[in-house]
Amino acid sequence: MSFFDFDLSKLILSVVPFILAITVHEASHGYAAYYLGDNTAKNAGRLTLNPLAHLDILGLACLLITRMFGWAKPVPVNFAVISRKRYGPLIVAAAGPVSNFLMAFLGVILLALFFRLVGFETLDRKIAENASIYVFIFHSLQYLIVINVTLGIFNLIPILPLDGGRVLQNLLPPDKAYVYGKMERWGFFLILILVFTGIIGKVIFPAIHFVNGYLISLAFGGFVH
Repeated sequence: MSFFDFDLSKLILSVVPFILAITVHEASHGYAAYYLGDNTAKNAGRLTLNPLAHLDILGLACLLITRMFGWAKPVPVNFAVISRKRYGPLIVAAAGPVSNFLMAFLGVILLALFFRLVGFETLDRKIAENASIYVFIFHSLQYLIVINVTLGIFNLIPILPLDGGRVLQNLLPPDKAYVYGKMERWGFFLILILVFTGIIGKVIFPAIHFVNGYLISLAFGGFVH
């Protein structure tokens, strides 16, 4: 299967989990900054789970097409006023990927509950019969796990302006962090090149597949036990 294979049914099923993942990710940045004393995101109306406050249409379209790379409206943060200035930026940056991993675990719990409520044999039969509501719930919960894991891992790549780049910059000595920060102007183009050449996929897809497989097996295991 090609990286850019188009499947309309998968696209439709993935829309809601995509939007939910992006919304929670961006809101988490804002809430982390607010917790550390920065009201910028709150004043900008970004401390909300309303997707309209966070979505960028072009970024969402790119995310749906590539199933890995996309973006939302950046949450404004004033790092000059946050407390814990040494590690404040790290906390704010890490909040996004951490929220995605928590959402993935929520998906595991919901999928396990779905197995228990419906019954594995019944679910298997309904999916074989293409019973729409069962197929929709089953695949949507799977996508909730897969998409959040993918976004969480992708955003931890240590390239600015990704969250992993912010974390790395915060861990570097001040002089090296300054030099590293100057590379941000080229970061977006570097990410695009790495995504569309498939290099990033070859690097992080094994980790993504491993984590997704493990979490989905947990959901199945929760049903069996």
